[in-house]
Amino acid sequence: MNDTITFDDFTKVDLRVGTIIDVNDFPETRQPAYQLSIDFGELGVKKSSAQITTLYKKEDLINRQIVAIVNFPKKQIATFMSECLVIGAVNGNDVVLLRPELTVKNGSTVN
Repeated sequence: MNDTITFDDFTKVDLRVGTIIDVNDFPETRQPAYQLSIDFGELGVKKSSAQITTLYKKEDLINRQIVAIVNFPKKQIATFMSECLVIGAVNGNDVVLLRPELTVKNGSTVN
């Protein structure tokens, strides 16, 4: 377990639900990854890089809802600017994307 945080620390993390609307290969990375475009409703479309190529095909990700942190600063990854961090559970060497059980409005907060 990592360091303990306070509830105030947790409330600073802006977790939102978004829908993946575009997926592209990202061959410039050291680890295989996709470039994702994610619709967060009123927050707009944000881009992210995700190392999820072993479990997910590009066509299976389109229209899939995911959970992401949307208030991290932008991060340069190779030739790509990532604007959010997609959340997943680590399962061995793979990442399993977290998503809501039911479809919700894009941009919905996660509490």
